Amino acid sequence: GGDTPSAPPDPAAAQAAAGRAEGVAEPTFARQVAEYTRGVAEEAASVMGATAVFVNDLSSLFSAGVSGAAVDWTRVIAVLATIGVAFGVFVGLRAVGIPFYRAIGRRAAHLRWPLRIPLFVASVVVDALMILIAWAVGYVFALQFGTTGVMNIQEALFLNAFLFVEMVKVAMRAGLSPNHRALRLLPLSDETAAYWYFWLSRIVSALGYAFLFVAPIVTAAVSPGAAQAVRVVVAFAALLMAVAIVLQNRERVRAALAGGAEATHNDALSAFYRLLARLWHLAALAWLVALFVVWLANPQEALPFMAAATLQTAIAVAVGAAVTAFLSRLIAGGMRLPAEMKERLPLLEARLNAFVPAVLKVMRVVVLLGVLIAIAQSWALVDFLGWLGSEVGARVATSAISAGLIVLIGLAAYLAMSSWVEYRLNPNAGAAPTARERTLLTLFRNAFTIVLAVLVAMLALSEIGVNIAPLLAGAGVLGLAVGFGAQKLVQDIITGAFIQIENAMNTGDNVKIAGVTGTVERLTIRSVGVRSIDGVYHLIPFSSVETVSNATKHFSYHMAEIGVAYRESVPEVKKAMQDAFERLTRTDHGPSIIGAFEMHGLTVFGDSAVTVRARIKTEPGKQWALGRAYNEILKEIFDDRGIEMPYPHVTVYMGEDRDGFAPPLRIATDRDAPLVRIETPPGAEATVSPAPDRLDGPAGDDGPASG
Repeated sequence: GGDTPSAPPDPAAAQAAAGRAEGVAEPTFARQVAEYTRGVAEEAASVMGATAVFVNDLSSLFSAGVSGAAVDWTRVIAVLATIGVAFGVFVGLRAVGIPFYRAIGRRAAHLRWPLRIPLFVASVVVDALMILIAWAVGYVFALQFGTTGVMNIQEALFLNAFLFVEMVKVAMRAGLSPNHRALRLLPLSDETAAYWYFWLSRIVSALGYAFLFVAPIVTAAVSPGAAQAVRVVVAFAALLMAVAIVLQNRERVRAALAGGAEATHNDALSAFYRLLARLWHLAALAWLVALFVVWLANPQEALPFMAAATLQTAIAVAVGAAVTAFLSRLIAGGMRLPAEMKERLPLLEARLNAFVPAVLKVMRVVVLLGVLIAIAQSWALVDFLGWLGSEVGARVATSAISAGLIVLIGLAAYLAMSSWVEYRLNPNAGAAPTARERTLLTLFRNAFTIVLAVLVAMLALSEIGVNIAPLLAGAGVLGLAVGFGAQKLVQDIITGAFIQIENAMNTGDNVKIAGVTGTVERLTIRSVGVRSIDGVYHLIPFSSVETVSNATKHFSYHMAEIGVAYRESVPEVKKAMQDAFERLTRTDHGPSIIGAFEMHGLTVFGDSAVTVRARIKTEPGKQWALGRAYNEILKEIFDDRGIEMPYPHVTVYMGEDRDGFAPPLRIATDRDAPLVRIETPPGAEATVSPAPDRLDGPAGDDGPASG
């Protein structure tokens, strides 16, 4: 008797509380172990005493049956009749309702789950109404049978037990639905659902009717001890059935848990599944035996605690399993973005699938820890809620939550920044970015990532109680040491920063730096990557850059320097060059021309040609293609107009003597060839010509050639 506490008394805790109340120090570890062992011994003694009482009660039950006490057969007949009527009405209603259930099941099989809910609710309501109708008919029959308006207590006990047991079965049928897969809440096969419903319904029936109907009748007819004996026998039979169920499903559950371990990959949840797969049957058997022993030894105090702890454990496991399954499905399915968003942010989906599954795995481990803590709390193994209520617990929990939120906010900020930069660099999402925007946004993303990572790490460490002041001081000293030891690196960074500030070059520009000419492909705060025209990639640190020659800054020029023969008319050449420019403006290169044709005129007197120069202003980087097209057009015009662009040649001046004659030119074609003497008039230029086939003078004569 007495009040029923919510948890079994803890002698060690009571002793510690008494010691604190009296100002005495808490007991030592050895004292706590002694108190615990004493409690175990007392519980074992109570179990032995309860076993002895059960044997006596069982003997009294048999002795009462043998003594042949008077039996009120009228009450027995009334009870049996009430039982028959209630079950008969229930079986009849179930037989009538079978077509209804089949129709609902067939209709639900062709619908999705949201549309099945009304049919599911209708089936449960009809099932419960059948129980209520049978129970009500039994009550009416019991009141009318025998003395009208009077019901025996035994009939009331049966009807109440019938209502309770069958309503529990209604709940079981709602979850398992052994005959209609479409109305089944749990993801089980037909065979598995029928198996579990068969055994659970028999355990519930045995315990329910024994405790709520048979035991009270035995108490009134024989003795409370005999009733307790009935309860123990039925409970032991239920224990044997439960043990048989556990052993029969040992391998099946192990395989399911092993599959869960493979599905979660290698993390804490996977290790927990593997451990649970090996030991689950031992834990289940230990719980069943402990439940029976505790109920047998101390049903008024320990049994309510164990029942509440079991219920809380089941709820925690069910909630944890549902949340874990949901997170696992998200991890396996990945993130899918709409096509429009993927077009604007093509890298966002891959980035989300890299970060989100990792966060979900961490959340899954947190859920597992939460389930374990809830189980330990329900069985009074740890007082986690009490610890959270303490100053230390509240501080630790707040710090952990704050650190987690800081990390999540940091990840969200990184994703937002990366997505924004990607959006600005995507020409399909808006205006095409300029070269300077591409360069600065890329540098901004890299710098922001580094600063954000350092800031998040520092804030998270400070939230969990780490003093970051020494870290900041150490970082400053380390930075100073790096500055002295890596002056070249510091020079690279400073020079690169000023180059970016002055906008000397951007990605895609054609530049000449450190003796290398090519296209800028990559810019960092420390170096620049240049691809030369032969395909070689040059990585040049900014400390090696003294001059930046950018051929694609703002605008460009094509310098047309054309060499023509001395005999050509310069005005005609200039007119031809102007005509070539006008024809160029009508080609595909016309939009690249951003200025008028600038004619500079004759600039150089060369050895074999005079140079006429002009200039064409173009968009940045367009001067080379445009210049090639202009040269082709100009060559065609020169050919049409007979304007010569001569090969290099040399004019030889022989000089002249006092009489105005040039000295003779001696030409030898080979060793035996005759010498030719060419006389030129005063002031004339001597030209070289091949020797004639026939000479007028004898061989070796230096006289003038004929003709």
